[in-house]
Amino acid sequence: MPKNGVEKSAASVNESGEKAYLEPDEIARLEKCATNVRDRLLIRLLFHLGCRVSEALGIEVGDIDLVKGLVSIQHLKVRLQLSCPSCHTQLGRNHSYCPKCGAKVQDAVAREKDHRRVRTLPIDPITLAMLRDYVSRGGPVSKSGKRLIFGVNRHRAWQVIRECADRAGLAELVNPETGRTHGVSPHRLRDAFAVHAMKRDDSGDGLRLLQEQLGHTSFNTTARYRKVAGKELWEWYQKLWQENGNG
Repeated sequence: MPKNGVEKSAASVNESGEKAYLEPDEIARLEKCATNVRDRLLIRLLFHLGCRVSEALGIEVGDIDLVKGLVSIQHLKVRLQLSCPSCHTQLGRNHSYCPKCGAKVQDAVAREKDHRRVRTLPIDPITLAMLRDYVSRGGPVSKSGKRLIFGVNRHRAWQVIRECADRAGLAELVNPETGRTHGVSPHRLRDAFAVHAMKRDDSGDGLRLLQEQLGHTSFNTTARYRKVAGKELWEWYQKLWQENGNG
């Protein structure tokens, strides 16, 4: 019998028994520990959509189709490009001299270039009902001409998740790739969504749809969740001996 009557999935812990990601029941506990509807909705959207915290905080009332149950997510990535002040050739961060004109680069010109992507995601019925009720009760906040669902900054969003995690008694998580431990954060809810999706469907189509849902430009970024979620090596190895009758 497992300790405290709780059975941990082999996929959710590492070799040392440390948790690698949150399970759906733990996120349900996290959600219940929210002290207001806004915070509960933030937790729910981060997990049920698998979106980035910046994306969740950017959602406006107009981005949500309350009839069809869809939300448009805008992802803005700012890229900083350095260029030579003399000939405007693009530079790397470590360049001391311009590779084209040879001028010594003392004050490279920094130019910000933004890249916007929009993806439309479905919303499950319970979350949609929560959103509809939240909007009808006047929950959204008006800022700079926008009606934002949450109206809080990134720092406050992190605080909300950490405070709820403390109240829920959730332990720190270990990064399965680096081995470092860290507290529960908004991004860990995104990870939990991806792993949950992989455990349900790790087929080629499942990976493709997950990539679209998460907004990954690289398939390899999405595929790493298959390794975290699955027990492929263990199952493969066990089958080797079972088939030979030497188990």
